[in-house]
Amino acid sequence: MSLAGRVAVVTGAASGIGRAIARALAREGAKVAIADLNEAGGAAVAREIETDGGTARAWRADVTDAAAVEALVAQVVKQWGGVHVLVNNAGWDKPMPFVETTPDFWDRILALNLRGPIACTHAVLPHMIRQAHGKIVSIASDAGRVGSSGEAVYSAAKGGIIAFTKTIAREVARHRINVNCVCPGPSDTPLFQNEFARVSPKLAASLTRVIPWGRLGTPEDVAPAVVFLASDEAGFITGQTLSVSGGLTMA
Repeated sequence: MSLAGRVAVVTGAASGIGRAIARALAREGAKVAIADLNEAGGAAVAREIETDGGTARAWRADVTDAAAVEALVAQVVKQWGGVHVLVNNAGWDKPMPFVETTPDFWDRILALNLRGPIACTHAVLPHMIRQAHGKIVSIASDAGRVGSSGEAVYSAAKGGIIAFTKTIAREVARHRINVNCVCPGPSDTPLFQNEFARVSPKLAASLTRVIPWGRLGTPEDVAPAVVFLASDEAGFITGQTLSVSGGLTMA
């Protein structure tokens, strides 16, 4: 699944699933823009990729700022001549009963997990349309497919990503742009450890127990699915939702 000559933007790529995706895309030959608020973490991932013989550069990126996202994409295109792959990975969650949440919390969850991917997609599409080629892969969640107790607003945002993916896939198919999403289940990432396992070990354990495969997912479980959907081998696949969750969701 060669991605030689392709330019990929991966948001939230300084750690966790985004880091694994960025490294996997680079191994297939893509030039990778590491887009993350964590500048030091992003730079570290870029160095890892370059040490392994790949090409990468880190950019500080706030996906909730549409103007900043537009500027980032313009910089990537100026440096590498185009943008062929977008991976909407940046996101955040904090589990709590819905009745304990606040409007400020809703706004943060929706801004990071829904509005951010919308802004990033809006920024890359004009370039992809001019190229008559592009791949957009958004990282949603099984929570957006079936719901998840303690994650009401996050589930709503990820469900929105699934619906958004289907709609954009229909709109841009004539331009030969593939738009799909991948839904991880509970995964062993820094976010999971910090916001789930550390705060509520019982919740973390219960999430692990319900996975038929018998373990949490890992970033390395998710990355190959994204690489496939970003490749020419997935050229006739669009508007689809793929769960990578050890059987947690079967549909």
